[in-house]
This record gives sequence, structure tokens and C-alpha cells, in this order.
Amino acid sequence: MSSQALLSLQGVRKSYPSVVAVDDVSLTVVPGEIHAVLGENGAGKSTLMKIIYGAVKPDSGHMAWNGEPVEIDSPAMARRLGIAMVFQHFALFDSASVVENMALALPGVFDLNGLAARITEVSGRYGLPLQPWRPVHELSVGERQRVEIVRCLLQSPKLLIMDEPTSVLAPQAVDQLFDTLRVLSAEGTAILYISHKLDEIRRLCHRATILRGGRLIGEVDPRQESERRLAELMIGRDFPETRRSATAVGDVALELMGLSVPGDGPFGTTLEGISLRVHRGEIVGIAGISGNGQAELLAAITGESTVPDAQSVWLSGTPVGRMGAARRRRMGLVNVPEERLGRGAVPPMSLSDNALLTGHSQSMVSRGLVDSDETRAFAAKCISGFDVRCGGPGALAQSLSGGNLQKFIVGREIMQKPQVMVVAQPTWGVDVAASALIRQQLMDLAAKGVAILVISEDLGEILEICDKVTVIAGGRLSPVREVEQTNAQEIGRWMAGLFSNEGSSEATMGQAA
Repeated sequence: MSSQALLSLQGVRKSYPSVVAVDDVSLTVVPGEIHAVLGENGAGKSTLMKIIYGAVKPDSGHMAWNGEPVEIDSPAMARRLGIAMVFQHFALFDSASVVENMALALPGVFDLNGLAARITEVSGRYGLPLQPWRPVHELSVGERQRVEIVRCLLQSPKLLIMDEPTSVLAPQAVDQLFDTLRVLSAEGTAILYISHKLDEIRRLCHRATILRGGRLIGEVDPRQESERRLAELMIGRDFPETRRSATAVGDVALELMGLSVPGDGPFGTTLEGISLRVHRGEIVGIAGISGNGQAELLAAITGESTVPDAQSVWLSGTPVGRMGAARRRRMGLVNVPEERLGRGAVPPMSLSDNALLTGHSQSMVSRGLVDSDETRAFAAKCISGFDVRCGGPGALAQSLSGGNLQKFIVGREIMQKPQVMVVAQPTWGVDVAASALIRQQLMDLAAKGVAILVISEDLGEILEICDKVTVIAGGRLSPVREVEQTNAQEIGRWMAGLFSNEGSSEATMGQAA
């Protein structure tokens, strides 16, 4: 690892009308090092990375590249210097294919067929498989993450910025990515790495710079610190621990009976004979590698897509397979989708208006007219009750950090007093304190008798909060296990599809009962 700085920042500041996002921050990165930037949601990490990448212009401060002063005024200039960035919120065109998105970001003119072959080769080599001609709008969050990562790897960068790159990757894919990053580091590539998964930081990174409230707190060697210590440095207080209350399991609230759904289009995943029961008072987790039918399963459960057989989906003893999402919501089903910007919330709308989208039955509408006072009051209660850090009910959804928006969306759904709650990727890209809050809220909700289904690619999360776990692979469900009766190794094998299909529906039904 070289001692000569590849990148150095001195006294960088960036403010917005309602907040100082980055305040007098200095940072150096040397070739070949993997350098973590840690902090809570809203600490200024993403803003700082966007300044380095030329997507945000700082108000003041100095930057040097290879010892020479530089002003990076655009992402195009950053890419010419050799800087590539994997964004937490994806910078992709939904209507274009994977290969077309790649071509737009790479310099020069490409033969798309040749580029597609290169994408297939590189993505396969790094364990991040992609279908080059698949439209981006059909991809799950995890698959979009792969597109961002592979697009950067194709650029052979000198500095690679990664903002939550593993938030929706399976454990095997994370290990493969880390192997890749270590190879890049050994070849002299510098890596700036943002993650709320502190075990990853300790495994991977050589140095860690810690931000709090936009200001530089200090620098540590994460390999010499415990996860708890790193968390406390980030949040400036004792780290909150989750606790599960004893809960009496009640009747079946959500039941899938031989659910089969054909794949949507040539790239969709077909669901085959899925059977599952979720009782009141329990949390059932579905693990799996992104793109194995999670999106199709969510759509079938929530009513976003109806299914031919009404009796393949049941809510509280009523077949609902042919009912739409609105009728299922009236029956007590709420949903937190995996993609918070665009599906969980409308970015340019206020938090009050976003509360109205799914919570309108909570006294916000009377005789067809919106009660603005009730809408603002509901949003304000959600903001205070779930520690959402923002400018109030009138703040635009797009102005919130990812973790704060996620807390708002989860809180909005919990405040509707559901009977059944379906949550996808509940803590994707969320800091350790906010993750603990969200997980505790889900466990408290289960303790009140709500049936909760969690679909997550964070295996640690599933093992922490769930009572039972199953895996979806290739549109099929594995057997269901009590969390105490399985381990990460078995679940990892199941994620690769290594479980018996014969009688799996019956096994699932029996073990879930």
C-alpha cells in the first residue's frame, strides 16, 4: 500500500437551506487501501462521496488528486480521472436494458453485442450474474445493485466508491465481492467503502473515518475495534439492543396454499406450488438471493398482482387471491416494499401526502375530502414516534436520507394497526441505530399479536428477529425451520437451491403449522 495520497480533501463544507450536510471534513485515501466512511443516516457520508464524484459541488474546501489541486465539476470528469461510484440509490434508466445502461456510463462507442458478452463474462467471474438484455424495470433491488457494481468494475477505476454495496446481496455474493475488492486493492485500486454492516467493515477495511452530524469525529483501525465500539462512535451514545417479548402464537392469519404464478415476461420467475402459514404473534422470514421470485411472491401476497386461484392466498380464513391490494388492505394487510423511493414513497411529495397514500383510512378522508390537519398530524406522530429526522410533515420524501425515509414508511404502516404485515428488506441501507429501532418495532408488533412476514437478504437480520425461516430459490420454497433449529450454513445451501423439491410443500405446511 502506497503512502502517497491518491485523494485528499481539506476543510470540505456543503450546506442546504435546512441543514449543513458536511461541515469542515478532511480525508485522505492512498492507493490500495480499503477505507471505510462510517456514520448514522444523515451523517453526511453520501454527500461527501457525491462531492468526490462530482455530483455535488462543495461550498468550500480543497481537493487534490495525485498531489495536484483539482475541482471535480461533474461525474464525467470524475470518471476521466479514474473515479467510479456505486450509488445506494441506483442511477439507472428503468426503460433501458442492462447493457444499454452500461453503455451510457462507459466512454466511447460500443457494439452492444460485444459489450453484452463482456458483461456476462465479468459478472460471472465476480459472482454477480446479470442478463444483459433484461430491462432494468424488471430487476429486483438486489439485481440492480449488481448492475451498479459490475458497471463500475468494467471501468477499471483507480478509486472505487461503494455506497452500501452489499445491502441486498446474499452472503455468498458478499464473500465473492470481498474477494474481488481485495484483489483490486492488491492491484493498487483505492476503495472508499460505506456500509452500516459493521462486521463487514471489520473484515474488509484498513481504516475508518467516522462522521457524526456532518462533522469529522475521528479515524480508527476498524480491525482493532469491536462492532459495539464502532456503533457507539457513530451514534455518540450507548448502542440500543433489541429484545423480544414472550408471545403467545395465535391462529393462522396469512396462508399460501400451493401458490403457482407464471413468470412475467421472458425474464420473470415462475412460482411453483408455494405453501406457507404465518400465525398471529410470530415473525416468519423468507431468505434468498435476489431475483429468485421474491418480487412475484410479494405481488401475489399484497394483491398488486391477482392470481387465478382465489384459494391459493388466504387472509384470516378468507380466500383473497383474486382481490386487489385495496381490498386486502381493508382486511388488515399492510406492506413495506423493498424499493422505498418510487414504490414505498413518491419522492417529490411531502411526508404528509405520502402518509395519505396508504393511511387514508386513518381519519384522513371524510366524505371524499382530504382533512389536511389530520394528514399532517398523522405524519407528525409518525415522525416523532419513529425518530424520523427531517424538516417536519412538509419535508419532501426525496430530501430524507435512506434510513430516515425507511423509518417513516415502516412507521406509517405500523400506525395503521395491521393484522398482517409483509415487509421486504426492512433495514436495507439503514444505520445500526435505525436498524435496531425498526427491528424492535417489528418484534413489538408481533408481541401484540400481528402476523409478520419478512423477506430479506440480510441473513443476520432474519436470524435475529424471526421465529421461523424458509428460503426462496428458483420460485420454490424450502422447508420451514424454527430459527433455533437451523444455522447460516444450512440456509446458505438452501439459497443455492440445494434442498429437496419432493414433498416440499407438505413439509413446509407441516413445519409452519
